[in-house]
Amino acid sequence: MSTQAFAPPTTKSQALRSYDVADFPALTGLEEEWRFTPLKRFRGLAGGEPAATASVTHEYAQLPDGVTAAMIDKADPRVGSVLTPFDRISALAYGRAEQALLVTVAPDAQVAEPAVVRVVGGGAEGVAYGHTFVEVGRFAEVTLVLEHVGSATLADNVEVAVADGAKLTLVTVTDWAADAVQAQHLKVRLGRDAKVTHVQVTLGGDAVRQFTTVEYTGRGGEAELYGLYFADAGQHQEHRQLVDHTVPDCRSYVGYRGALQGDDAHTVWVGDVLIRAAATGTDTYEINRNLVLSDGARADSVPNLEIETGEVAGAGHASATGRFDDEQLFYLMARGIPEGEARKLVVRGFFAELLNKVPVEALRERLGDAIEQRLQKSAA
Repeated sequence: MSTQAFAPPTTKSQALRSYDVADFPALTGLEEEWRFTPLKRFRGLAGGEPAATASVTHEYAQLPDGVTAAMIDKADPRVGSVLTPFDRISALAYGRAEQALLVTVAPDAQVAEPAVVRVVGGGAEGVAYGHTFVEVGRFAEVTLVLEHVGSATLADNVEVAVADGAKLTLVTVTDWAADAVQAQHLKVRLGRDAKVTHVQVTLGGDAVRQFTTVEYTGRGGEAELYGLYFADAGQHQEHRQLVDHTVPDCRSYVGYRGALQGDDAHTVWVGDVLIRAAATGTDTYEINRNLVLSDGARADSVPNLEIETGEVAGAGHASATGRFDDEQLFYLMARGIPEGEARKLVVRGFFAELLNKVPVEALRERLGDAIEQRLQKSAA
């Protein structure tokens, strides 16, 4: 059932939200929200209603004390309590997923070790639907890593409920095989004085579209959203955020950086921040930077602020897309560093700040190595 009647929205707050895919018309690519997306590469998810003919598996052995994971029935009342789909593919995934993965962090748990859950695709043939619910109890503190590997055609939703006073560091890694396709909607709901730090890393896949939404339910909520992406020849990587400030005295920061190389490498970043009339005292900033490493690559970057009150602590946005800084390159080469190695050093420096946001050392090193391999490929 729709939560509001369908009408062309004039603001983000008026966008249609519904659990029923039938409430959303088939996509044409002319819609503002989809104009950057190559719909034909999403294998029928945008127009039809393909049945699930494939599945993904979840690996979560040896979780630390205080964290549990299990598959639950979609009838569980928690499922859908955080996320109401506001696009067609999200609604399709909600209706077609038969079970949900529930990850629970006990109240007051101070989890020293990271909890790692892997979503493993079994092949790009056929369509898979998924649903994940992450529940972080009051005053708990935890780092959760959600990895996507293998090959799949996947539409999925991820709900994250962070209770009052809790702190969650969520690292999502998209390291699919080259033929994988994914459309994901991730929704975070923050309680009073709760904090989420989300680090989103996207490297693999043929076409990946990830939409992250943040909602505040009490004063003092904080959201820091960081993103690192690297698109190679032919890859489409799309990242969208909607940070919905609905209550006073909350904070958000969005910082995404991407690199592109090779023919038809395409990245899209769209950052929307909505400050509603009641959200006085909001402090928010968003920035996106893109580094184009070769001809034939394209980066689209669209920051948006929608402000309904003049009583804010701060609100701003910025975006920059460009090639190598020739002065940096010249500086390094003038000191005897070969051009290929100098280019690698510049890119490493470009990503260093965001890589350091990954709190798991082994994962941080693995991601750094993956970026290094792409740069070596470019230099070859």
